[in-house]
Amino acid sequence: MAKTSQTLWKTIKQYFNALPDKEHEAETIEQISSGVSFHGSNLWVLVFAIFIASLGLNVNSTAVIIGAMLISPLMGPIIGMGLAVGIGDLPLLKSSIKNYFVATVISVLTAMVYFLLSPLTEAQSELLARTSPTLYDVLIALCGGAAGILALSTRGKGNVLPGVAIATALMPPLCTAGYGLAMGEWSFFFGAFYLYFINTVFIALVTYIGVRMLRFRPKTAVSKERIRVVNRTIFGIVFVTMIPATIMTVRIIRESMLDNNIARFLKHELHYPGTQIVSHQKDGEKKLLSVVAVGNPISASNIEEAQNKLEEYSLGEYKLQVFQGAQSDSLLLLNASKLGITAEVNNQKLIEQSGRIQHLEAQLQSYTQYETMSRSISGEIKTLWPNIQSISLSQAVEVPTDSVISPDTPTISAPTDGQKPHIVLAVVTHKGRFSEAERTRLQDWLKARTKAQQLQLILRAQ
Repeated sequence: MAKTSQTLWKTIKQYFNALPDKEHEAETIEQISSGVSFHGSNLWVLVFAIFIASLGLNVNSTAVIIGAMLISPLMGPIIGMGLAVGIGDLPLLKSSIKNYFVATVISVLTAMVYFLLSPLTEAQSELLARTSPTLYDVLIALCGGAAGILALSTRGKGNVLPGVAIATALMPPLCTAGYGLAMGEWSFFFGAFYLYFINTVFIALVTYIGVRMLRFRPKTAVSKERIRVVNRTIFGIVFVTMIPATIMTVRIIRESMLDNNIARFLKHELHYPGTQIVSHQKDGEKKLLSVVAVGNPISASNIEEAQNKLEEYSLGEYKLQVFQGAQSDSLLLLNASKLGITAEVNNQKLIEQSGRIQHLEAQLQSYTQYETMSRSISGEIKTLWPNIQSISLSQAVEVPTDSVISPDTPTISAPTDGQKPHIVLAVVTHKGRFSEAERTRLQDWLKARTKAQQLQLILRAQ
């Protein structure tokens, strides 16, 4: 059994062993070292790449941003730093650090100049995505850097490096930092620059680890004590770099879990026929969950019941507040203003939508109220007229057929309350015979009971 396990382990190691594919160290070091410096054409390529990336962020074009990342030479100094530490090449380390700072400063200044001159100043989604780094960005940098050093150090590189440049995304954060400087948005500047620093640290780290695992020979003899000092320094920088990203990641995960719990709560506890939840807001400071509902109103008892079930969704500290009817319209307008929709035309549209919602709610209520009324008066009418078997109430619309009169013109006079006139249709199923006097009495009673302006009675003998 032990022999079989050893054989299996050797087979697995053989498949994943990259040492046989290792390129000559001298060629790898020469290739990396040549991409470290920024002079002449290399520097102009960087400037043009920054302009392209800034344009992509400005117009929110992912394709343009990807193109800028493909031609960006920023990976050179970062990989150079990792290689220099791994083989103990102090001149290469100094050159890499110097060129890294030069490239960084030129990139940020170029982006700042572009955004100062650009007429488009609004922050698009592609730009905003580079302002809040998390641990996921750390993982991307680690995996991208590992793929990069492996591709540079082995034969058959293929198209790995362009993919690494796209995945690690060094250009967009620098452009976003330039945008923050140009617009005076310091949160954008620090957030984007932190993302850039994360990519730098972890690409260099994984390059250092890759060089050691691929057994690159040190350029100079290094004592074990110095190696320990270097390792402690590296991992100290890594630890400090990860702290803010970890905090942001925890916040994002908590926020995502809270949003999921709220979504489940709304779906299961505030889902009623004829009622639609159109919006919701949470106030973390006041611990208030505000919900905007349209359609059939949610009763106070149902709201109280939903409040009692918040604990089941890990929302026990929140208080439920439901806006419906006229309140919902007001809150919708308030939400729109918070989103920056302040233009007069948009406000007018919102007011019109609010009016249409109210109109539809009134129509819905007018058509559904008679079903409830039929059930409520069935007992009374059975007591007064025992021979009646069933009753059905509904709203009817009378449309004139005279070509002279417009179809939109009602044939009955408008009511005093300003509502659109309508006819209540009552269909009564009965046994035996109904005299004309009983019919008149039943019609008058139904008209008074339903408070109808006009009522049409239809009798059906069973």
